[in-house]
Amino acid sequence: MKKILYTAFYFCSALLLNSCIGDLDQYPHEDETSSTIYTNAENYKAVLGKIYAAMVTTGQEKGGDPDLSSNSGQDYIRCFFNLQECGTDEVASTWLSGDNVSGLTYLSWDANDPWVSDMYYRIYYNIALCNEFLRNATDEKLAEFSEQDQTEIRHYRAEARFMRALFYYHAMDLFRNIPFITENDPTVGYLPPRYTSAQIFSYIESELNAITNDMLSKGNCPYGRASQGAAYTLLAKLYLNAEVYIETSKYTECIAACQQAIAQGYSLEDDYSKLFNADNDKRTANEIIFTLPVDATHTVSWGSSTYIVCGAVSNTSDKQIPENYGVKSGWGMFRVRGEIPALFSGTDDKRYMFFTDGQTQYLDVIDNQANGYFVEKWTNLTDAGATASNTADGGVNTDYPLFRLADIYLMMAEAVVRGGTGSDKGTVLEYINKLQERAYGDDSHSKAEADLTLDFILKERARELYWEGYRRTDLIRFGMFTTDKYLWQWKGGEKGGVAVNSKYNIYPIPATELTANPNLYNENY
Repeated sequence: MKKILYTAFYFCSALLLNSCIGDLDQYPHEDETSSTIYTNAENYKAVLGKIYAAMVTTGQEKGGDPDLSSNSGQDYIRCFFNLQECGTDEVASTWLSGDNVSGLTYLSWDANDPWVSDMYYRIYYNIALCNEFLRNATDEKLAEFSEQDQTEIRHYRAEARFMRALFYYHAMDLFRNIPFITENDPTVGYLPPRYTSAQIFSYIESELNAITNDMLSKGNCPYGRASQGAAYTLLAKLYLNAEVYIETSKYTECIAACQQAIAQGYSLEDDYSKLFNADNDKRTANEIIFTLPVDATHTVSWGSSTYIVCGAVSNTSDKQIPENYGVKSGWGMFRVRGEIPALFSGTDDKRYMFFTDGQTQYLDVIDNQANGYFVEKWTNLTDAGATASNTADGGVNTDYPLFRLADIYLMMAEAVVRGGTGSDKGTVLEYINKLQERAYGDDSHSKAEADLTLDFILKERARELYWEGYRRTDLIRFGMFTTDKYLWQWKGGEKGGVAVNSKYNIYPIPATELTANPNLYNENY
């Protein structure tokens, strides 16, 4: 399945990239290659494939031909994982200096941080890919094709708009007030204007509402592509965090978007661990709403899920065996800080997936591999328990599930508790108890309506979604990321944790970009 997807999607991408993007000039420039690429529907499909694959790969081939040469050259999801997790209670990084993550870990970065810069340029590189595709997918251009091809390309066009909305959502969530450019803007000598978070919010909302009917339904959407369910999920995320982005609550709208996603027909996977193994592509039939395919042969990635699987296996311990996770060796990149395991009632919760032998729960020294538990949630094992791929040669075969139904249930419950209308506690309690039944194997831990508090929901989100790239956004929404409302070990660089300046709720636009575009500036940096 993965082979078919990426063989179809990759063949003309190299031609496309050479014409699109400069290094610090991250905005699209067309040349004659567009007239040769956009000549048939299969080529449109191939370019669309590049837009998807650009989230998990760094370039066109293993270890070479990178998309970007700026800074560290990391892939999108590796950057996203670090920016969403490193500074929270969910990750204790090991190589603080060697991996340049001290700033992220201690909430002390600046506008020259290499991970912040890599994330920023990855986002705008991907936006540029979308713009270039859409510039060549106008109704006038499609009129040259058969009716069947036009129908297919309209689906591709809607998906490209969805992906651009996703990238702008990440840009707004991470950087807040950002440059804005679409396919309608000039391709040469154009400096994008600075849009406020409110303007970006409105744009994303309008795009998602406009494209849903042209996106494929769950049952008709091929593996690895975004369906209508993905659009509704992103819309729900936008609305859930609206008070952060635009200082206006949108909880009723969040509930409606969640209901639309649920109506697509998703269901919970019975076995939580199978959502994060090398056969998790099979879970797109039930729980996984939108996945980013990773394949050790066709989409080799040393970031994305390879980074998470290999990074969570020690390279100093003789107790943790790499083969038990389907890898050749551990990288020892990170562990979890002690506050997360403390949220669980015990090992009877099947989501409690931590390697503890020889490890302390809490961190006397944050970069000591013996301090903090390793996370066993992600593996490169098949459903049968076999090693799926040679990680020393090609990385893992484990897809990255970006959206899944459990998150929809939790978002809808939170929106109801926060006062949204259109549903009620009785309805969302049923969803919460489905998660409890999966976690414990029975109804012994079922909750009552009185248990549905914001405190419970935040903790349950951590138990259900840890190491999936949600934590920073959640903590900001609850007012806990930079404040003393919640402290965890080594927050702000102090062992007991301290509050930090509120400016760290937002990452700065890189200094190199400020130099290139005088329309941009950072508050407080």
